[in-house]
Amino acid sequence: MTSDKLNAALAAEVFARKGMRHIVISPGSRNAPLIIAFAQHPVIQALIVIDERSAAFFALGIAQQTRKTVAIACTSGSAVLNYAPAIAEAYYQKIPLLVLTADRPSHLIDQGDGQTIRQKNVFANYIVKSYELPEEINSEEEKEAAVDLINEAINLTLTPAGGPVHINLPFSEPIYNQIPALNFPVKFSEPEIAKHEISENEINRLVQTWNSSAKKLVLVGMMEPDEKFRNLLGQLADDDAVVVLSETTSNLNECCIISCIDRVVSTIEPDEANDFKPDLLLTFGGHVVSKMVKAFLKNNKPSFHWNIDPVDFNMDTYQSLTDPVPMNPGGFLEKLLLKTEKKNNSYRDLWKERAERSEQKHQEFLAHCEYSDLKVFEYLLKTVPENSNLQLGNSTPVRYSQLFRAVRKYHYNSNRGTSGIDGTVSTAAGAAFVNGIPTTLITGDIGFLYDSNALMNHHLTGNLRIIIINNGGGGIFRFIPGPDTTSHLEKFFEGRHSWSAKYIAKNFDVPYYTASSLEELHIVLPQFYENQKDERPAILEIFTPNEKNAVILRNYFAFLKI
Repeated sequence: MTSDKLNAALAAEVFARKGMRHIVISPGSRNAPLIIAFAQHPVIQALIVIDERSAAFFALGIAQQTRKTVAIACTSGSAVLNYAPAIAEAYYQKIPLLVLTADRPSHLIDQGDGQTIRQKNVFANYIVKSYELPEEINSEEEKEAAVDLINEAINLTLTPAGGPVHINLPFSEPIYNQIPALNFPVKFSEPEIAKHEISENEINRLVQTWNSSAKKLVLVGMMEPDEKFRNLLGQLADDDAVVVLSETTSNLNECCIISCIDRVVSTIEPDEANDFKPDLLLTFGGHVVSKMVKAFLKNNKPSFHWNIDPVDFNMDTYQSLTDPVPMNPGGFLEKLLLKTEKKNNSYRDLWKERAERSEQKHQEFLAHCEYSDLKVFEYLLKTVPENSNLQLGNSTPVRYSQLFRAVRKYHYNSNRGTSGIDGTVSTAAGAAFVNGIPTTLITGDIGFLYDSNALMNHHLTGNLRIIIINNGGGGIFRFIPGPDTTSHLEKFFEGRHSWSAKYIAKNFDVPYYTASSLEELHIVLPQFYENQKDERPAILEIFTPNEKNAVILRNYFAFLKI
């Protein structure tokens, strides 16, 4: 059986026939046709998450891991607006979400009807495309048009770059009636894989610039693991004139690269900046975490900057873009490598020597470092189980991770599309639900508390571990310049508090562990990673000294320069 609302029934049928499997539904009445159509479909796994904001991030986590379209469906009114943070994140990360919002009929909008807002195009600024299905579908032509619309919407979630697509569905009462399941022949168009190419003349022009540039810096932002790209980049880096910088979220790990950018860039003094400044900057991937490298490149602009991306090729993060190249990164490197000439100079050695010096200083400092956020991260990044999916919360967690060499035993993820703290727990829960491997979220206390409704979820799995670094507030505001010069640091910027996750964990029946020293952490961590009773996830809350953390981190960067 399915809903008698043909727009909802068709949405479920097309979704299923195109090979999509997951939908995350939040309870409601107006979305009853969507619930009936999707939850009763034999090949669709319908999941229930009550809080719409958490539900959307949970779906984002599933799609992040599977790279397949995941649907979300909610009732009308303000419920729709709660999807906005996750939709914005999916838009900037290019994660495939199909957003289905139930609505009142158009003649009831702005007429004082309950749970009724202007939903059409409500996500206009951060959606790939918005559609509205007609409420009445009476003829074969109208049915074919509706099928084509749904098919196109799903395709757009995946190509040319992917991202969230919105379909608004108005429903008139009655909304709970059912009919036999749909059975009709139909041919769907598949997503068109765009072939991004540039002319041979253009390649030759770029190659000439590459070969004539003495100092070439390659900077890789957020990317999913890609072995082919990794190997090609390793070939490009086999050149004295080429330096490759990456981050943990680049998922390149041990690939002839400098993966701790801040540890190196922070030591570059003004009188030597010109030596490190590249002639040519080549960028790949999504957003870069390091504010230091952004500032360095904006202040020391290269003569040429190429940004390689099939869609976001015009992104000019460093305000120096000369050549936007609309190509797939791997395809571009294949063409470039056919014609590159190696140079003999000291540019790679300059960066490499500074990176090795910084690594030595890093180890020396940590050997005598007091208990703090920094010391805790050193310990955690050595002990999180191998072959784990490591989800990094925003603000301090993802920034601390950049101070430690990325390793191949982890797959790194972080919501760095918009870099907000909302939804980090829900995203990790969605990732753990679908990936079947150990999944550890490292988050701050504010990030956890902000998304604690993520635990109000019947689909939490036993492979999920949540580590909370509780330093009593937004620790990032003690590190960045500015907030500490005002009288409002603790109250308004940091959000100082004495809250704990203990009773939140108890309320949702999630095993809870705590540590306030390295000794306690050493004892409790094996218990935390053991299989929990009833295959539950687990929470480990690590308390660190609020005011000391900032002092220790500043001392750390000062020590790197000595």
